[in-house]
Amino acid sequence: MELSRVSIDKVLICGLTPYFLEKGSVWFEQNIKQILQARKTQSFFEDNTLYIEKRQSHNLSQFLRKLDEMGYEKVLQVSEPGEFSQRGGIVDVFPVNLGGAVRFEFFGNKIEEISELPIRVEDEKTAKEILKKKLKSQKLFSDLKGLKTGDYLVHLDHGIARFAGDIKYGTQRNEENEYYVLEYAQNDKLYVPFGLERKLSRYIGFVEPKISRLGSSLWQKTKKKIKEETEKFAKELLEIYARREIANRPPYSTDSEIDLKIASDFAFEETLDQAEAIKDIKTDLEKEEPMDRIVCGDVGFGKTEIALRTMVKAINSGLQAVLICPTTILANQHFQNFRERLKNLPIKITLLSRLQSKKEQKKIVEELRIGEFDIVIGTHRLLSKDVEFKNLGLLVIDDEQRFGVRQKEKFKKIRASLDILSLSATPIPRTLYLALSSLKNISLIQTPPIGRLPVKTSILPFSEKVIKKAIENEISRGGQVYYLHNRVETIEMIKKFLENLVPEAPTSWRIGIAHGRLKEKELIKVMSEFQDKKIDVLVATTIIENGLDLPNVNTLIVADATHLGLSQAYQIRGRIGRSHVPAFAYFLYPSRLNDKAKLRLNALKEAEELGSGYKIALKDLEIRGAGYILGKEQSGNINSVGLNLYCQILSETIEKMKTK
Repeated sequence: MELSRVSIDKVLICGLTPYFLEKGSVWFEQNIKQILQARKTQSFFEDNTLYIEKRQSHNLSQFLRKLDEMGYEKVLQVSEPGEFSQRGGIVDVFPVNLGGAVRFEFFGNKIEEISELPIRVEDEKTAKEILKKKLKSQKLFSDLKGLKTGDYLVHLDHGIARFAGDIKYGTQRNEENEYYVLEYAQNDKLYVPFGLERKLSRYIGFVEPKISRLGSSLWQKTKKKIKEETEKFAKELLEIYARREIANRPPYSTDSEIDLKIASDFAFEETLDQAEAIKDIKTDLEKEEPMDRIVCGDVGFGKTEIALRTMVKAINSGLQAVLICPTTILANQHFQNFRERLKNLPIKITLLSRLQSKKEQKKIVEELRIGEFDIVIGTHRLLSKDVEFKNLGLLVIDDEQRFGVRQKEKFKKIRASLDILSLSATPIPRTLYLALSSLKNISLIQTPPIGRLPVKTSILPFSEKVIKKAIENEISRGGQVYYLHNRVETIEMIKKFLENLVPEAPTSWRIGIAHGRLKEKELIKVMSEFQDKKIDVLVATTIIENGLDLPNVNTLIVADATHLGLSQAYQIRGRIGRSHVPAFAYFLYPSRLNDKAKLRLNALKEAEELGSGYKIALKDLEIRGAGYILGKEQSGNINSVGLNLYCQILSETIEKMKTK
């Protein structure tokens, strides 16, 4: 259906700059003569305004380029200020200085008709505020540091392209301007001037992106679809947020002697990020609304200490606290560590898992129900129907991404005002953090513990000599070794192989075996012996990836690193170097190495410095971080426009809906 239009003779279009966004539409009407005069002498007004008259000669492609450079976003159909659309010789623009949209009809290089469209804003002030936030978010989400030729970039108006470097060109004013060169399908090129970076973002996705031709309508259709679906998703998020705001509970008590003692007994100095996260949690707990916070940080950066202090705070307020873990090994290790830290305090702690006998489990469940225990650490067993609490107040979830929504909801049903603290070693991308920061409470821990040293990483061909020397060096300084062999069928042979490396004294290396097919009681026994330093070398599968914290283990040997994904290799390397002692990782490979494996191992070597999870795993760990927060159903949308632009759209949509 054709929109009814009112013909006009001339129109001023102003750019998306803070200067113009501060002005109301009446100001433009009153100062039109001064603006037109300033266009002749001042480059700011010449660069950021367009004055168009009917029957004026004007090149269509230059007109579109000018709108782009003034910050207007190209869309399929205009609906709000700061947008333009094109269909053949018809261009619709919603100028930021007008209350409605305008249509320009070109015939060749002449503007035949200018008319007002019945697309208007009800509240000019709100529209300007939304635009200001949009400009700010575009800048936040376009991080182009370390950009390399061949990287995929997303242009807000034209879609996904390959970055082909930058180039300098002279202009009509005899100035030399720099441009980013973007390559599209069939050798189409786009030159984006420096200064317009807010229209660019890095492409991060689950798949290799599809690059289309420049100027096709496909990108506008894709963006429109993503915006519509993001609105639904943002609405769901806002509803969850609103529900959480309704529930109330008494604020937690302020720091007690026990809180201060726990903090002073910490064997390490708190990092700035740790201290900030602890402060964030205290602020959350002193409010009446229940806490729902994610603490996200690299392996070994002190998330467990934050969990311990939070649980003690709950107990001081007369509540019970639960720590749920994805594996029995991890639950057992947390239990041992917590028990050691709390041994001189009047806090009762227990462990609940399927490893215990039915009789033991029944007794613990009954004692939890009557409030005999303050802290319980366990696995999925805690989700069983028979588990009840006298006064549950806090739930801590370790490795949150391993638990489904329904499993977490089970605890919320016990108590609507339950405080929830989630821990994750899967880095959340900065962009996702920014997008969700107004809804979700997220604490990022990116600084390594003081005194922690980077793991010295060697990428070498498989060599018995290297293996023998590495193990001897570690054992001679009183340390222990992980030897990673990811095949259960041949793991016993590897144990014999290692014993034969020192035939003159086969008992000098105490060797243990750990893998997922062992009975859980056997596995716990082996890990306890390793923790108690009764085993020197642990031959293990990737089971060691899951959160084990053993400061005395400072050498890692990976028998065939080509079978590990980059992020998995990174996570496993994080199992060593968890103290001030220098640590060594040896990633060995067979004589033949394909190009992909070589690139992967080189990337691992390059990312030796601490906290480089964000760098090394941009396409893996970060996407997993996005996946578990946003949900798998959003992955298709992320692939279509890239994670950064998706997060920008989500952020803008949330802000817009919150102002309604």
